[in-house]
Amino acid sequence: MERVCVSDEAVAQKAIGLLELTSLNVDDTAERIGALCERALTPVGNVAAVCVSPRFAGLARRTLDSLRAREVKVVAVVNFPNGGVSVSAVESETQSAMLTGADEIDLVYPYHAQLSGDRAVGSAMVAACKAKCGSRGLLTVTLETGLLRDPQIIHQVCRNAILGGASFLKTSTGKQAVGTTPQAARILIEAIAETGAQVGFKASGNVRTLDEARVYLDVVGRKFGPLWAGPARVRLSGASLLDDLLAHLGVRP
Repeated sequence: MERVCVSDEAVAQKAIGLLELTSLNVDDTAERIGALCERALTPVGNVAAVCVSPRFAGLARRTLDSLRAREVKVVAVVNFPNGGVSVSAVESETQSAMLTGADEIDLVYPYHAQLSGDRAVGSAMVAACKAKCGSRGLLTVTLETGLLRDPQIIHQVCRNAILGGASFLKTSTGKQAVGTTPQAARILIEAIAETGAQVGFKASGNVRTLDEARVYLDVVGRKFGPLWAGPARVRLSGASLLDDLLAHLGVRP
């Protein structure tokens, strides 16, 4: 597909609408989450979602609703950051987050188990988490591609996640030394294409600037075309990305 040259301003504007603002620190407070929700509403448009720990899902939803930003989704991250193997713990986290206000769940795939040869626990966990999401909750599966490394393993995990009911595939938690890479993004995109392009893509980890965001939007665009890249199909996650996007649009953070 021929690449179309798009201005920095146009890319920045588009990327803001695809952005997931994230705060997943062990010392997060109610005040910090409230401030995160307020940042989600920018002078040039709202971001797609805020991403928080399950214990803050209710607070984030209430805060966004009070700001009349119901369209900004609340994503609660479970099995974070280490990708454990307890299916029951994931079910409990997911159920609690959904009951208190999460719109979407982000499950960290049990990558250590996958690397040790146990493929069954990952499939079981995705299916169990999807069931707890119910009919209205979307499920992201975060692969931690920087640790899985092997393209064949990453591709197989993608297929397992999609078969288990994933709504999005995400590259990384952003908590490892190696986050997302263009190569990893292409593997996820290929798996999505092979299964009918009904699953979305999220780039997370090392997406800090407009130039880095453009790389991943180009990967998506070359495969599916520019119209595919809406917030229901593509998300970008980076702690400092919003500041850089706003700067390109002449808005002071």
